[in-house]
Amino acid sequence: MTQAEPLDLAALLAARGGERYELHARFLNPQLPRMLHTIGFDRSYERAQGAYFYDAEGNEYLDMLAGFGVFALGRHHPAVRATVQQAMDLETADLTRFDCSPLPGLLAEQLLALAPGLDRVFFGNSGTEAVETALKFARYATGKRRVLYCDHAFHGLTTGSLSVNGESGFRKGFDPLLPDTAVPLGDLGALERELKKGDVAALIVEPIQGKGVLAPPPGRLAAAQQLLHEHKALLICDEVQTGVGRTGAFFAFQAEEGVQPDLVCAAKALSGGYVPIGATLGKSWIFEKVYSSMDRVLVHSASFGSNAQAMAAGLATLHVMRQEKVVENAARVGELLRSRLAALVDRYELLAEVRGRGLMIGIEFGRPRSLKLRTGWTALQAARKGLFAQMVVVPLLQRHRILTQVSGDHLEVIKLIPPLIITEKEVDRFLDAFTEVMDDAHRGSGLMWDFGRTLVKQAVGSR
Repeated sequence: MTQAEPLDLAALLAARGGERYELHARFLNPQLPRMLHTIGFDRSYERAQGAYFYDAEGNEYLDMLAGFGVFALGRHHPAVRATVQQAMDLETADLTRFDCSPLPGLLAEQLLALAPGLDRVFFGNSGTEAVETALKFARYATGKRRVLYCDHAFHGLTTGSLSVNGESGFRKGFDPLLPDTAVPLGDLGALERELKKGDVAALIVEPIQGKGVLAPPPGRLAAAQQLLHEHKALLICDEVQTGVGRTGAFFAFQAEEGVQPDLVCAAKALSGGYVPIGATLGKSWIFEKVYSSMDRVLVHSASFGSNAQAMAAGLATLHVMRQEKVVENAARVGELLRSRLAALVDRYELLAEVRGRGLMIGIEFGRPRSLKLRTGWTALQAARKGLFAQMVVVPLLQRHRILTQVSGDHLEVIKLIPPLIITEKEVDRFLDAFTEVMDDAHRGSGLMWDFGRTLVKQAVGSR
């Protein structure tokens, strides 16, 4: 058989890259290009490096979103890229299914060294798969079927993880789901009432919720763990977004004394931004129950789990984090950014609160005091909650070339989850842009409020 010539990807992109929005509209999710056109986010980014994107004209954009947390090391970190390239050049006998490759064991060893008290790892391909693994393992290990989750939680969109998703908009129309139950974040009384029913396998919780950047009050996670263990149920910490350095500790649960989850889910940042990976870390006794005999050796597996490129990317990510002190940088720069934003709360009446930990920060807006601003705010709220936050996100991109996101549907919160490698220079740039946008918003008129009226019309028209 004649061997194929390599595909000229650069030539393909040069010839067809300009069709990107049309291609998506025709062949993929038709609402994505529509949404991007509507809010003016329909840019054409040509390349990326570190914490920045660049368009065809060479304009530089600051990334304060990091691909929803995937690009903790920024884009195209040379050490990660070189390691992944090595994994391909070595031409290892990958995924034979009947051997034990050293790379998964080496990555598991390093991950577990960063999570004392956990003993084993299952490698899959994504965050939702890591959650699915934890749900299955918790049910099997405890012999119980119900898993508790928190209101407003996000744990993924496959059927099992959707069953513990606290946002009704994601669940609507996909019923019936698994018989799981929501409890308010940090509500120990509600947790105990459910546990007393005797059928709870576990509580799954984000130490800091991605939607709204909300955390339980100090001490509640440890208290919840104690209640769970008293009722022979497990604590699952979903660290898909908060883990791997995001909050200034390797895992966010490590900030609270006495917390030792039974299962931990990780993904996103562990990929180094190159190869999808999911990891479920757990205690030995749980894994030993699931894989209790040779007959059950493949009772839970993943076709592409533990592949060489993903394992290499994970090893390279941990190597870079150690060498460049990335977690320490996230703690230091995150506190600088959070504290400087918090200092603006008294300056701007539309700014209600700044919260978060490390480089996971929520900026919440609220009802202003002055009549002039209150009139515009009320009109936005009547049309759809979350429109003011969108009014801020749009000029940050269009005027200042800074990419951010509204933290969730119907929320007046902007979430900042930039690459963990940003420095004071990026903090200064964001603060300068944010204050200019807030100054504009507090004038009560002008382009921002004109855009707000457009959003109101669209929101009303879509009902």
